[in-house]
Amino acid sequence: MASIINVNLPQQSYEIANAPGGIDQLGEMMSNLKLGKKVLLVSNPTVFKQYGERAVASLEAAGFKVTNCTLPPGERYKTLSSVQKIYDTALENRIERSSTMVALGGGVIGDMTGFAAATWLRGINFVQVPTSLLAMVDAAIGGKTGVNHPQGKNLIGAFHQPRLVLIDQQVLKTLPMREFRAGMAEVIKYGVIWDAQLFAEMEQSKRLDQLRYVKAELIESILQRSCQAKADVVGKDEKEAGLRAILNYGHTIGHAVESLTGYRVVNHGEAVAIGMVAAGQIAVKLGMWQKEETERQDALIQKAGLPTQLPSGVDIEAIIEALQVDKKVQAGKVMFILPTQIGVVTITDQVPSDTIRQVLQGM
Repeated sequence: MASIINVNLPQQSYEIANAPGGIDQLGEMMSNLKLGKKVLLVSNPTVFKQYGERAVASLEAAGFKVTNCTLPPGERYKTLSSVQKIYDTALENRIERSSTMVALGGGVIGDMTGFAAATWLRGINFVQVPTSLLAMVDAAIGGKTGVNHPQGKNLIGAFHQPRLVLIDQQVLKTLPMREFRAGMAEVIKYGVIWDAQLFAEMEQSKRLDQLRYVKAELIESILQRSCQAKADVVGKDEKEAGLRAILNYGHTIGHAVESLTGYRVVNHGEAVAIGMVAAGQIAVKLGMWQKEETERQDALIQKAGLPTQLPSGVDIEAIIEALQVDKKVQAGKVMFILPTQIGVVTITDQVPSDTIRQVLQGM
């Protein structure tokens, strides 16, 4: 049975369905949404090889006419030229306003497919079928779509909510270990910003670095509580006017590290882990957070097999400069999300560059 979480929005609410084996129910679930019959399924070759046939079979059994488009995997392909391939396929197959784009993959595929759906014919239906832990708990929910610009991450994008998010946790069994750990970074983030109970549950686990060491009931709780946290925050602030910015905890410095290393050295989750360590230390230096709590956070990050130090060769001044082109800069000031206790954060633009510099030098 699927467990359902509702994302309640003024314009278009939708469901996050967590259904083991759910890929085989995709067609049936989409039928209930009264969508047009044409579907463009976007994936990457690895994921499509594992799950594409099942997804297509389920859609076709429900009467959908499916075409697919595969794009190369990896953050460095999250570009306008990749989205162009989606547009080309959409044009060839006469994808219409009533049609649907389905993203079968991780956060990169989800972001690009969502952006293509937001901009094709000024906006068509879009369904998320996330296949990575990071996409399940974070990227697939909330309607943020987009691509990277050479100068910064996700600078080009649109808010475009999916009609459905279908999570099939059984696919986590085929997820590469490094990708599993990357997803744990976002889960730890929810613990720090919103859900102290989730944080405490993770502290009880001996290991968090591989799926096989994490008890099934903890995985269930991680998916349920993380998705609920994201749904709660997005429901209160869909377009990031205020509260939703807390979801960027660890992302400010994290995004800078990702773009400065050309999206080749650290993946998104690893960058967020580094960013959370930095943010925790900044909060301690500014007298906002207890040293013991930042140590608890860092211990959890290490337990998940994630980095707590900057990659070698990253220039600290370049990071400080990169922060200035972050999407969250307001009136020239960098916005930081900083913890005040586990489960509670605050948003501030009062972080001196010298404090950032000192913290980064220590990492």
